[in-house]
Amino acid sequence: MSDPRTTVVVITHNRRPELLRTLGHLADLPERPPVVVVDNASTDGTADAVARHHPGVRLLRPGRNLGAVGRNLAVRDVTTPYVAFCDDDSWWAPGSLSGAADLLDRHPALATVTARILVEPQGTEDPIVEELRHSPVRGPHWLPGPALGSFLAAATTLRADAFRAAGGFHPRLWLGGEEELLAVDLAANGWWLTYADHLTIHHHPSLARDATKRRAHGIRNTLWFTWLRRPAGPALRRTAHLARTVPRDTVSLRAFAEAAAALPWVLRERRVLPRDVEARMRVLEEAQRRSTARRYVG
Repeated sequence: MSDPRTTVVVITHNRRPELLRTLGHLADLPERPPVVVVDNASTDGTADAVARHHPGVRLLRPGRNLGAVGRNLAVRDVTTPYVAFCDDDSWWAPGSLSGAADLLDRHPALATVTARILVEPQGTEDPIVEELRHSPVRGPHWLPGPALGSFLAAATTLRADAFRAAGGFHPRLWLGGEEELLAVDLAANGWWLTYADHLTIHHHPSLARDATKRRAHGIRNTLWFTWLRRPAGPALRRTAHLARTVPRDTVSLRAFAEAAAALPWVLRERRVLPRDVEARMRVLEEAQRRSTARRYVG
């Protein structure tokens, strides 16, 4: 059941055991997808291990840690119409890549398909799944699932040309909530995003993660996205909400300070969303305030 429509792109940094496990699962998929690994300057022998154990994988070594922009590097040369992202600690379930490609084939105005996430080793649903499943965003009648305002890169298949036309992931955001900006830019270009409950990706969270650094980047990137794309009123509301609700510690203070220091380039690049896309963002505001899966902790 090989399927030539989708390339899988994985970014990694110093997670050799997790990456080799992921590549093993991807190699067993009936779709037999081409796989591209971007090694973000690992120092644990990751690149050599990939070349040795998975010689069929295309390995890119940019020489520095590009974060999410490593995906841009990979997609630049992808020749398949679709690209599926996963992290080095996650992998697609058999048949899900073909299922996502079928939806993209069937609906030419659809840019992204996000799958259900099962957290391993228990196999339980990630808390974010309920929010995706019950997204309040209204979509067109033809949309095959709930309309989304954003997506989770590690669980999403995208239309490669739409990704490239939107500019991919912004280089300044690096990693941590980097999807939100790209998602609204896709929407501004006329694309729709959806969730598909019948598709699955498995996530076995790596222990090799810096939760504090991720929280700082998440706060900073949320502020940057808000200031780059939202009108003044909603931007002020979301900024104030973050200031009230994030932990009151040096990590949060540093994140706000870093975000504020970037105001010159943020204002230069600021481009307010079209009204219809901004309307989708406003619908999501209450869900974001009530979310238990998007807390800036760690």
